[in-house]
Amino acid sequence: MQRRELIRRLNELLLKELPQYKEQAKAFSRDLNSERRLLRSLMNVRPPMPISEDFLVLQDTLLSQEREEKGVVDINALQTTENPRIVLWQGDITRLKVDAIVNAANSAMLGCFAPCHGCIDNAIHSAAGLQLRQECHELMEQQGFDEPTGQAKITKAYTLPCKYVLHTVGPIINGPLTQKNRDNVAPER
Repeated sequence: MQRRELIRRLNELLLKELPQYKEQAKAFSRDLNSERRLLRSLMNVRPPMPISEDFLVLQDTLLSQEREEKGVVDINALQTTENPRIVLWQGDITRLKVDAIVNAANSAMLGCFAPCHGCIDNAIHSAAGLQLRQECHELMEQQGFDEPTGQAKITKAYTLPCKYVLHTVGPIINGPLTQKNRDNVAPER
């Protein structure tokens, strides 16, 4: 199936699940970039809930194609620093073929719900697929409370080239750093 058809079909499936967005979806142009933006927007606003196998097959096909088009960066091909265990690299974290990447998550651990937002949380969830939000939801349901600052959860990476995603909540600081900011970390165990 060609990319445009994959995107069109995925949008149809999501709009069937999320009929409240049908009017807004009509505002998107029918060119490929706009339809892909609509898809990412719908994926971003979709709450955690069971995902059909039909959707997952199409989604994983599209996201895998896009991953290959962007190019995968294998950590083993990068030059190390003086310490052979440290590599400095700057780029799109969703392209890294490594054991794990770190996600700057929110305390709900469900990803960013703002359509096409530029944060790393949104980028990771958008590139990994809806399964990532669902797994995070299941982890948080088991836990029963928001993730504390400084703690982390590990999930599969789904269509990302890495193996795992480490989701951690950092402190939110507005203005100068205060002692209260410094104390706002999870207690040591």
